[in-house]
Amino acid sequence: MPLVSLNDVYADANRNYYAIGQFNVSNLEFTQAVLQAAEEMNSPVIIGASKDGVSYAGAHNLVAMVKAGAERISVPVALHLDHGPSMELVIECIEAGFTSVMIDGSHLPLEENIRVTREVVDYAHQHGVTVEAELGRLGGIEDDIKVDAKDACLTDPDEAQRFVEESGVDTLAVAVGTSHGAYKFKEEARLDFNRIATIKKRLGIPLVLHGASGVPRELTDKLTKYGGQIANAKGVPDEAYRKAVQNGINKINIDTDLRLAFTSTIRQTLTENPELFDPRKILATTREAVKAVVKNKMQVFGSASQGNSKSSEEKLAHAEIV
Repeated sequence: MPLVSLNDVYADANRNYYAIGQFNVSNLEFTQAVLQAAEEMNSPVIIGASKDGVSYAGAHNLVAMVKAGAERISVPVALHLDHGPSMELVIECIEAGFTSVMIDGSHLPLEENIRVTREVVDYAHQHGVTVEAELGRLGGIEDDIKVDAKDACLTDPDEAQRFVEESGVDTLAVAVGTSHGAYKFKEEARLDFNRIATIKKRLGIPLVLHGASGVPRELTDKLTKYGGQIANAKGVPDEAYRKAVQNGINKINIDTDLRLAFTSTIRQTLTENPELFDPRKILATTREAVKAVVKNKMQVFGSASQGNSKSSEEKLAHAEIV
């Protein structure tokens, strides 16, 4: 089906307490894997692209690639700008055909974050595009986002309520203990589930969990086995996902796990098949590896079987199709 705006899809997830995965892509194989997984799991899905992803692939190229794939499947697909740093990039992506955008003013003072987000909301809503913002700061590194532990801070419920009321944002990314990149925790994962529940009760809108890759041991072991280096990396366990969703998270961002699946499989393929030099045969091996990760997340997040149910069809009949 055509790309959809996220608000109505979020409404079902918000009402029925499940989360939709955002899976970041930057090339054809990632996109194919995510869309195939969504169709096979009958799950709505959000394809994400960061600033670096847009710079690498081009906004119009990403839209054309995702649209072409989405039109061949029967579940809702949205294309989202992840961590948009500026109004200029937001406008570029909306004009290219993105159906959801994030403006990340989390590094700004509260008043400035509200002002910048309000500006994006006013523009995006004129085009039927969903807007996400962030309050609080996650630690870690992803693409060119780098936040030291000393600068990270959790989302304050009072500030969150004011932020949403004054900015008009559709969804809010909350800082509750995760971090970007593969090195999220030194010990066991600790997420502030009570904070999620409190913010959810105050706001009632869909909440987003960033920095949420699981960094599965089997993928880090596979990467290491075939020459990669990623010692002592730890991510979010499945049970933490489930508790976060139970307490009000409706969107969970996954990037690192897809990179691990892709890169470890490339290394394995080249190591075990040194005669290969056809890029298509090499890259084709990554699709199933990435797809397996996405399908597992959809099951854990609760979005499997929610893609084209009767309630979803009724909802999408009233949704804005882009």
